[in-house]
Amino acid sequence: MNAVLDLIPAILFFAAYKLYGMFTATAVLVVALLAMVLVTYLRTKKVPKLQLATALVAAVLGGMTLWLRDPTFILFKPTAIYGAFALALLGSHVIGDQVLIQRIPQKAMVMPDAMWRRINLAWALFFAFCAVLNVYVAMNYSEEIWVKVKVFGFTGLMFAFMLAHIPFISRYLVDPESDAAPR
Repeated sequence: MNAVLDLIPAILFFAAYKLYGMFTATAVLVVALLAMVLVTYLRTKKVPKLQLATALVAAVLGGMTLWLRDPTFILFKPTAIYGAFALALLGSHVIGDQVLIQRIPQKAMVMPDAMWRRINLAWALFFAFCAVLNVYVAMNYSEEIWVKVKVFGFTGLMFAFMLAHIPFISRYLVDPESDAAPR
């Protein structure tokens, strides 16, 4: 459910872009991301760090886009976000007892540390790839193509990347209702 809700700002951004252009779409994106943080806080009484960081980066780069009337800043928001994710994931290999992905509360998987480290590294490389891909698309294609890639391309890539993990993690899935160990 949260994954679907996380798509709302991107869908609103795309719709606003198609109807009114980049500057309106940028304002809609910033407001939608900040609203998501507020709604999440009101529902859970917690502010998710990842959601807040994304909203703040969008507010800064989106604000610069609107203030300077230059869409270049918002074009590089995905690069900033993906790059920060990649660095945080990579940094967790040397900082702390567990890699970042392993620290995410979950009850559905029990995996050895080595597998968590591999998955964490895979996600770090994936986000680094996405950061570089965003720069390539932003620098070499039209704004309209970039918008489509941002909204649909990166969403599709992330979904495919998650599905690609299934063969590797399926044997570590456990029923949260039982005390059974993974197969």
